[in-house]
Amino acid sequence: MAEEIDNDQFDEEEVELFELHHITVDKKQSLIRIDKFLTDKLANTTRNRVQSAIEAGHITVNGGKVKTNYKIKPQDEIKVYLQEPIRDGELIAEDIPLDIIYEDDHLLIVNKPAGMVVHPAHGNWTGTLVNALAYHFEQLPELPGNSGRPGLVHRIDKDTSGLLVIAKSELAMSDLANQFFHHTIDRTYLALVWGELEEDQGTIDAHVGRSAKDRKVMSAYPDGSQGKHAVTHYKVLERLRYVSLIKCNLETGRTHQIRAHMKYLGHPLFNDAMYGGDKIRKGTQFSKYTSFIKNCFELMPRQALHATSLGFIHPVTKENMHFEIPLSEDFAAVLDKWRQYVVYEN
Repeated sequence: MAEEIDNDQFDEEEVELFELHHITVDKKQSLIRIDKFLTDKLANTTRNRVQSAIEAGHITVNGGKVKTNYKIKPQDEIKVYLQEPIRDGELIAEDIPLDIIYEDDHLLIVNKPAGMVVHPAHGNWTGTLVNALAYHFEQLPELPGNSGRPGLVHRIDKDTSGLLVIAKSELAMSDLANQFFHHTIDRTYLALVWGELEEDQGTIDAHVGRSAKDRKVMSAYPDGSQGKHAVTHYKVLERLRYVSLIKCNLETGRTHQIRAHMKYLGHPLFNDAMYGGDKIRKGTQFSKYTSFIKNCFELMPRQALHATSLGFIHPVTKENMHFEIPLSEDFAAVLDKWRQYVVYEN
């Protein structure tokens, strides 16, 4: 039953669901409890909301967690991450075109373009995939605890392109959620990463959780001390001197899993600004090469990650379903430029 499932594909809320505040306490500030100080300092914030954030570890002082009775001191550095309250009002249906790869009475497969947010959240209440689904389909089911996200059983990042399965019936929603929970969904991604990996294939088994330094970023914790269990299998498809094209298969579906895992290996995704891939990590500093990299970044102004295939058991017919799409145009264009560059340099 759906209500019994710990939907780990939604286990980490996206950063858009948080307000971020960075406060440096004034030199003349008197000693005062942090919960009272922040309630007075932040607009439209209750003391209970602040206390809940402190208890959840979402408020730090000088990089460390504190208790609600902590008294702030002059020049304390306070970082506040407040989860956005549930937005009032109905979901806005928008006439946004959908690239539907497959559809039947119970599900559909959508090819999401890079740049489209999957569901409404703080800062992105319109223009999302869910807004488009609400326009094209009526009464899509929702997973328990994910109100306002009709049809969704998983998601991919805004700037990741590729395949998503959408549930059209309660039966499909429950069954697909169960398949995700038991890690029987086959998800394959193509990624362009910096450098050449030592092994042709391998497995990364390292917990993934939010970084203590920056909650926008996920970090890998190989010792399992933080985060949640995450496993990524990878295989090198093509070596292009300073970058490599790899295939990644996920056992788990943590937020930014591939991006965090590849950074942990020392091979961040090409042009992944959040994980350090938007700088030259391998190669020369010659002006011709730096110009080439700049042109590649402009051609694909996002991380080089594409959800290329999706496989699962159909919730009703029980047949094996498999869908695969080629690289997005921007990714394919950058890959072609790298191939030409390597041939020319040789």
